[in-house]
Amino acid sequence: MAMKSWMSWEGGVDLVAMTSAEMTQPNVIVHVARMVHTPVGSAPSGMILIPDAVGAPQLMGFVSSNSNVGEYFGPHIFAGTPFENAPVLQAEFDFSIDPAGSASTRITVQGHVIELELSTLGALESVDCAPGNLPFHERALAAKAPSATLKFDGQEISLILPPAGMNGGPAAVYSACGIYQR
Repeated sequence: MAMKSWMSWEGGVDLVAMTSAEMTQPNVIVHVARMVHTPVGSAPSGMILIPDAVGAPQLMGFVSSNSNVGEYFGPHIFAGTPFENAPVLQAEFDFSIDPAGSASTRITVQGHVIELELSTLGALESVDCAPGNLPFHERALAAKAPSATLKFDGQEISLILPPAGMNGGPAAVYSACGIYQR
């Protein structure tokens, strides 16, 4: 398969969740990696969707320490999705990864602090998700987390993990490495 667009990553800390059992679609996304590689450069980067108290989007966009890398995602990886025209937000990242048990990240963006912790990680497994809900193929090495803790500005957000993430893989994972390709 010829690739039109791609990105790869190392040290991903990823979550897709809902804040209410009545929801049919996730309204929480924190997908970030210690290092993301694209044709335009490499930098800590990802995407976030953080809801307000009633579950509506409060903070959303691609986050990166390098605007060129952040600006690559919408038109090249997420074209044709609601994230295609998402804003790029300058962010700072801290990661703590113990592949034998836990992974966490702290993202500082637009004066806010997002803290995600995954614990009781399973074994690393090969993930191979064909395009479906998302327009790209994903291949990764990922360790599923049975639960996650997410804080926004120090306040914990109540989470419900769906059986699978938006691409069909686990909803909460530490991803040692992977690639999205179109």
